[in-house]
Amino acid sequence: MSNILVLPGDGVGPEVVACAIRVLEHLANREGFELAFTYGMVGGACYDRTGCFLTDETLEEAREADAVLFGSEGGPKWDGLELDGPPEARSGLARLRRKLNLFANVRPIRPMKSAIDASTLKPEAIADVDFIILRELCGGIYFGAPRGISRQDDGHRIATDTLTYAEWEIERIAHVAFSLAQRRNSKLVSVDKANVLESSVLWRQIFSDLNEARYPDIDLEHQYVDNAAMQLVRNPRQYDVIVTENLFGDILSDGAAMITGSLGMLPSASLGARPCDGGQFGLYEPVHGSANDIAGQGLANPLGAILSAAMLLEYSLDRSDLAKEIELAVSAALDNGLKTPDMRGRSSSSEVADAVIAAL
Repeated sequence: MSNILVLPGDGVGPEVVACAIRVLEHLANREGFELAFTYGMVGGACYDRTGCFLTDETLEEAREADAVLFGSEGGPKWDGLELDGPPEARSGLARLRRKLNLFANVRPIRPMKSAIDASTLKPEAIADVDFIILRELCGGIYFGAPRGISRQDDGHRIATDTLTYAEWEIERIAHVAFSLAQRRNSKLVSVDKANVLESSVLWRQIFSDLNEARYPDIDLEHQYVDNAAMQLVRNPRQYDVIVTENLFGDILSDGAAMITGSLGMLPSASLGARPCDGGQFGLYEPVHGSANDIAGQGLANPLGAILSAAMLLEYSLDRSDLAKEIELAVSAALDNGLKTPDMRGRSSSSEVADAVIAAL
C-alpha cells in the first residue's frame, strides 16, 4: 500500500485535487493496487485554525508518506499579513520544500495538439514542443540571509535580499539535470546571469566542470536568463532540458506555461533524495495559483492537478505506464472538446475529470 498525504489548501486547490484523486482511485481500482489517502491542512486555511501555514504534525505526516499531493496556497485574505522570518514562516509550501529537502522541481512543457489554439503563441511556433524545466528549489535568493527591511540613520528604509549558492547545492541539481538529459535527448541548457552575478559565475563553472569530467555525452549550452526568456517565445523547440536556479526557474517556468495554452495545464514534481516504495519521495502540485476569485464555482482547470497525479505515479510509485495512460486520456478529453474557461471552453472541472476517467 502506498501512502499519499493530500494537502488541498486554499482557493481552487480542493476542487482540482479532488479531481486528481478520482483519477488515481479509478486506476487503483482498475489495476488492483492500494492507495491510502491522508488529508491535512496547509496555507491560509491552516493559518486561520492554527496560526501557522503548516503545523509540525502535518510536516511529520509528510515525512512518513510516499508522496504529497498539493493543491494551492494563499489568497488576498492572507497576502497582507506582516510576518517576520524566512519564506518558510510565511508559506506552508516553502516550509515543506525546505524541511523535506525537495530541491529539484520538474516542470514538463508539452502542449497537446487539441489545446494549441488556447495558447496566445502562434501554433507553428509551439507545435511539437517537448521540454523540461528543472528548477533548483531550496537555495538562492528566496532563502539567503541576511534579508529584511531596515531603517537607515536618515530615516529612509532599505530592503535587503541575499543570493547565495553553495557548491554542493549546485552540484546536486546539476547531477539531476545531466541525468534527465541522458534519459531524453542528451541536450542540456543551463540558464544563469554569469555576466552580472557571482553566484552564476560559480554555477556556470560547476556545470562546465561536471560536463567535462562526468557527463561528456551531454551537449551543454549556457544561456543568460534574459536571452532564455526571449528564446522561449521565439523558438521553444530548441530546448530539451533547461536547468536554472530558484528565482530564474520560478519566472521562466510560469512564462513557459503559456506554451501549453494555460497555466492550469501545467503539472510539477518537487523531488528530493529520499527513496520510497517504487521510486523517490516527492511533492506534486499544479503550477497555477489558488485563483480565489473562481473558487467553488467549478470553473478551475483540473488538468494540471491530474497531470501532477500522473507524475506522482511515475516518479514515486514507479508506474510510468499509468502516467502515460493519464497523459493520453487528458489528450482524448481535450480532443473531445472538454475545456475549462481558461482554455476558451465551457466545461466544468468535474466534466473534464469525467472525460479523463471515461478515456481511461
